[in-house]
Amino acid sequence: MPLKDQVILITGAGGGLGGTAALALAKQGAHIILLDKSIPKLEKIYDAIIEADAPKPTLYPFDLAGASEVQYEELAVTIKDTYGSLQGLLHSAVELSAYTPIEIHETKDWGHALNVNLNAPFILTRVLLPVMHKSPHASIVFTSDSIARKPQAYSGAYGVSKIALEGFAKILAEELEASQKIRVNTLVPGAVDSPLRKKLFPAEDKSKLPAMDSLNKIYTYLFGSESIGVTGQTIDAQTYKPNKSADQLA
Repeated sequence: MPLKDQVILITGAGGGLGGTAALALAKQGAHIILLDKSIPKLEKIYDAIIEADAPKPTLYPFDLAGASEVQYEELAVTIKDTYGSLQGLLHSAVELSAYTPIEIHETKDWGHALNVNLNAPFILTRVLLPVMHKSPHASIVFTSDSIARKPQAYSGAYGVSKIALEGFAKILAEELEASQKIRVNTLVPGAVDSPLRKKLFPAEDKSKLPAMDSLNKIYTYLFGSESIGVTGQTIDAQTYKPNKSADQLA
């Protein structure tokens, strides 16, 4: 159980990739804090973890876009008081309703997407950093998209948020590198058979796509001891190979 006694918070834990990561990491012994705004989705992944005979997770219903800064701070205090420290933070929540031309992109939708995909990761990371510093080693993982390096038409606020998120991750990694305690990396899952993919590309033949659990080894690597010292990297799941050196991951 390589992640035994590790406490890891996952946003969007009720979603496809978030739930996949939660189950994979829990099976490795981690105690998972499941954070999502949908209680039914949280309960579903909670039950899956219990059925896998993994450590009992914690449910934390939370609206990333609608929460106030005080509520974010209360979340950090709760984690500190309950666990003392935090070893992992996976930003898996995502907002993308549809591909939209900029010319007709609604301001409300633009703001909401940026809140979930960019502002929330910033605020949550900032308030949790003091709790993560209490751990000898901790890992922060942001979830991005290949369009951050090759912007696509109609990706709108989603595309902009992923470009900015990768920049934020690089800045944070450099700021934290000196302490050698908190590593910061970005995961690009690529095309996998996820609920979001089905929604955006309904006509696509999903049988040709990797299953979501094909990412299990990458999640375990990023939060396990093997990745200690690896920071500031963008890891593409489609080209990832176990035991790659840090300079091969970028």
